Amino acid sequence: MSRPQVSHFDRQSPGRRPTAAEAKRTPQLGRRDFLATSGALAASAWLAPGVSAEDPARPLRLGIVGVANRASANLSAVSSQSIEALCDVDANHLKGVTGKYPNARVYTDYREMLEQEKDLDGVVVSTPDHHHAPATIRAIQKGFNVYCEKPLTHTVAEARAITEAARAQGVVTQMGTQIHAGDNYRRVVEAIRGGAVGSVQRVHVWVGKGWGATSMPQPSGKPAPEHLDWDLWLGPAEARGYTPGLHPAAWRRYRDFGAGTLGDMGCHYIDLPFWALGLKYPSRIVADGPPASEEYCPTGLRVDYTFEATDQHDQLELSWYDGDRSPQELEGVKVPGSGVLFVGDKGMMIATYGNYTLLPKEKFAEYQPPEQTIAASIGHHNEWLQAIRTGGETLCKFDYSGPLTETVLLGTVAHRAGRPLRWNGAAARFVDDAAADAMLTKSYRRGWEVPGATASSVS
Repeated sequence: MSRPQVSHFDRQSPGRRPTAAEAKRTPQLGRRDFLATSGALAASAWLAPGVSAEDPARPLRLGIVGVANRASANLSAVSSQSIEALCDVDANHLKGVTGKYPNARVYTDYREMLEQEKDLDGVVVSTPDHHHAPATIRAIQKGFNVYCEKPLTHTVAEARAITEAARAQGVVTQMGTQIHAGDNYRRVVEAIRGGAVGSVQRVHVWVGKGWGATSMPQPSGKPAPEHLDWDLWLGPAEARGYTPGLHPAAWRRYRDFGAGTLGDMGCHYIDLPFWALGLKYPSRIVADGPPASEEYCPTGLRVDYTFEATDQHDQLELSWYDGDRSPQELEGVKVPGSGVLFVGDKGMMIATYGNYTLLPKEKFAEYQPPEQTIAASIGHHNEWLQAIRTGGETLCKFDYSGPLTETVLLGTVAHRAGRPLRWNGAAARFVDDAAADAMLTKSYRRGWEVPGATASSVS
């Protein structure tokens, strides 16, 4: 099939991107500084290439990987900037947005885009999960700042590799957990840290939706529709004939492309206890679900994580439930369709995206929330854009969202392994379990590898 024409403009770069070494020498705003100054730009702060102190509002030059569905929302959220390049494997998706950005160069292969584009200030990655790391690592290698949808990666090994690469390169990063910018999450974090329920001993996290399957769709034996570049859609995954029922959304149900409900929603809901309690790496993971398939994800899953005590929390258990394993009652309390339940030695808290409730209600009738110390967000995407301009940090930078993604995906590994696993977070491997270690990564087709995460290539 023919691909949309890639156009290229010759133009002079208005500035130079700092090297990784220079970026490391540049003063970085800490999280507290970022929050305190989120409404203003410091004239003396590091600015993105081409952004002068006299013109700090110069639109940032962005490349967009994926333009439809969730990607459409991300594109809209950064549309105030200069959209320089658009990439999607589906010509129909591109057709729907190119009219809004007539000066943007158009690509179907993000590898070509990231090779050709020289002066981008940032790249937004919103693709099926199996493309997250291949696109993100190539952007990082070019020194581009990156916003990537959740989960950050498709495998545990990719999460560690991406986190370390971003840190080494000194780029500004953000994972797309948009609810992190919500006011309610900030109030919950303040309340839990303020000791509202005392020492947290258990956390339950559940989501009623289900991205599971009981069989794998088969190739149709027919060519892909003319508008879809099927080979590029497969990307790093093993080659197979065109298979209806995967693109554009149902891919989440199948292991070659997604990670089921846990991969889809875990970074949204487990994010809250991660933030509130300062969690990082679990020490033990046990999963319970239907017999694991290497092709499709379970229709329901429970995963129990153990986190060892640190200076921010006592030892605690965190349990995840999804799909047909999602509960209606926990700790003797009826619970909503999705949420988080903190269980402390002084009470409990149920938190959803929009509100929280302290239990038992009579005990907390006179409860007064602590002083607000986490400033209101300027917007999840705007946090990333401003951090690019100022050299500051985002709340969901890869140093935070990488370990969160690892924890989420360790649950899928435990389900596949079918046994309790002990995790050595510092070493990024399981304790005395080489077979489980092999599940931390995957094979890639040649040309799509992720450095630091690649097991092997397939023809």
